[in-house]
Amino acid sequence: MPVSVGLFDVSAKRLRERIDALGLDIVLRPFDAEGRFEIDGRKVSPAEVELDYLWLAPDLAGGTVGNLPFEVALACKRIDVLQTFNAGLDNPAYRRLAEKGVRICNSSAQSVAIAEYVMASVLAVFHPLEERRAAQARREWKKTPFREIAGTRWLVVGFGPIGREVATRARAFGATIDVVRRSPRAPDFVDEVGTMADIGRFAARADVVVFACALNAQTRKFADESFFATVKPGAVLVNIARGALVDDAALVGALDAGRLSCAVLDVFDPEPLPVDSPLWAHPGVRVTAHTSFGGSGTRGRWDELFFDNLPRYVRGEPLANEVDPADIV
Repeated sequence: MPVSVGLFDVSAKRLRERIDALGLDIVLRPFDAEGRFEIDGRKVSPAEVELDYLWLAPDLAGGTVGNLPFEVALACKRIDVLQTFNAGLDNPAYRRLAEKGVRICNSSAQSVAIAEYVMASVLAVFHPLEERRAAQARREWKKTPFREIAGTRWLVVGFGPIGREVATRARAFGATIDVVRRSPRAPDFVDEVGTMADIGRFAARADVVVFACALNAQTRKFADESFFATVKPGAVLVNIARGALVDDAALVGALDAGRLSCAVLDVFDPEPLPVDSPLWAHPGVRVTAHTSFGGSGTRGRWDELFFDNLPRYVRGEPLANEVDPADIV
């Protein structure tokens, strides 16, 4: 029997020729913005639909269709494999799907864009960009010294695809790289690796701290007063993982005390960041609206992951980015 593949109808139309060119024994089951599948010319409720492979494509990402992807996935009668656009799987829908026996593959497509966001943000902290523009506007010939990334020490907390891309780029700039991850193993270009038990020792010497880890029971609010008490004075924090990793009151306290010189925050708890949050106006905080994944190449890499993984599935091969159900909490 052909493999049944569910995907958003917008994605099916956009990629139909390329999907057909794969030459796979598959049948497409597109669903619309109301969550109904088209099967044999009929509109069908997800409760009647059994799928071998469901792709939550990039056309569903970014919040434009709300919770539709998760509502559809949870309502389906059966799904064997779900390929999602998310890197982090802390949405409760993923736990519920895993409990139903659905195999879940997350996304590494965002990692390049997020790593570039991290580097751009740190460079913007180290370089007096606004001062330079102001001097130009005044036609003032003024030297503007800056701090180099070369010679700094970075702590990357979490070493999945995003953490690896960040570490690779920082290393290329001449930084020393420490990594905290669940397993104390890492590539040769990393200088030292440890687990969460080592985070205080690493934080005490880090000039730049990057949060790129999953949100789970161990990491939720781990960046609290005790964590910030260990941080090297004047360090820069970049959080591109999840807002719930951080105790916001403790973060503001660390900034006010000079433990941190700057916090670059792209993720918050809750999102959107409430207009009355003190983070908006704090002079040591740089806020962006969960936009670090929005690089020009992310959408294409989302597609490529699908075009890599679907043939693997049809041929019965191991899938890229399949997540251990025990890690979905």
